[in-house]
Amino acid sequence: MSASSAASPVLDRIRVGSAPDSWGVWFPDDEQQVPWQRFLDEVSEAGYAWIELGPYGYLPTDPAVLRDETARRDLKVSAGTIFTSMHHGPAAWDRTWAHVTEVATLTRDMGAKHLVVIPSFWRDDKTAELIEPSELTHEQWKHLTTGTELLAHRVREEFGLDIVVHPHADTHIDTEEHVERFLDSTDADLVNLCLDTGHYAYCGGDSVKLIKTYGERIGYLHLKQVDPAILADVADKGTPFGPAVRQGVMCEPPLGVPALPPVLEAAQALGVDLFAIVEQDMYPCPPDQPLPIARRTRRFLRSCGA
Repeated sequence: MSASSAASPVLDRIRVGSAPDSWGVWFPDDEQQVPWQRFLDEVSEAGYAWIELGPYGYLPTDPAVLRDETARRDLKVSAGTIFTSMHHGPAAWDRTWAHVTEVATLTRDMGAKHLVVIPSFWRDDKTAELIEPSELTHEQWKHLTTGTELLAHRVREEFGLDIVVHPHADTHIDTEEHVERFLDSTDADLVNLCLDTGHYAYCGGDSVKLIKTYGERIGYLHLKQVDPAILADVADKGTPFGPAVRQGVMCEPPLGVPALPPVLEAAQALGVDLFAIVEQDMYPCPPDQPLPIARRTRRFLRSCGA
């Protein structure tokens, strides 16, 4: 056994990928984003085999076209992503389900098994304007949990997909307190978590602790780090998430926190297969910036055993 292989654990239950987010893509169409063809070319060139769909409409929505484009680059799809406002109650269902149906259909047709569910922001993601209160009422929490369970049931029944809910900065599922309340209030057979290590650290959470405490609820990972110095400034000034990203709060591994090797080792110890999708929020970013970062990040993850 070589010294390098002895130093790195074998993370054979972890399937590493990347996403349009790591190429500065937040919206289906935006002149500040790279064309989808360039994203696919570069994510493959960087050494990744798995990708997420990103915002619906950024990549081709015709499954035949997308299958051809991904296959010739040796790429496969791990998940689609949806945004929901379940805390608004039954009034939000029809609009939510129409969006879910589009994304879930493409996700299923691409052979993926997961739907990443991101709660709606309480700040506008472009203007940072306050849209609604940052804390939910008791009734809104009830809408959020029961609505998410209903969504999970319908998505599994109609599309054969499992949902994984993504705690996210500037949403109502963000801090350790909110995440634990959400998990304790939802059915473990229906609702699991997409643990985003960067967002959880951004909101003060400990990813390793969460994995060890709620391991059976961890269904998917997003790998991300935050710059602690910039995060301290963001917290001190109350900077909204969008401007914080432009400030560089999400940084290239291994330059930030949390340390990823302990996270990956804790995830491996769960004994289940997990996707670990690299997401470094960089919207907007220069078009030549993502690829070198993606190459270095992939090399770093290989050095960790992934």
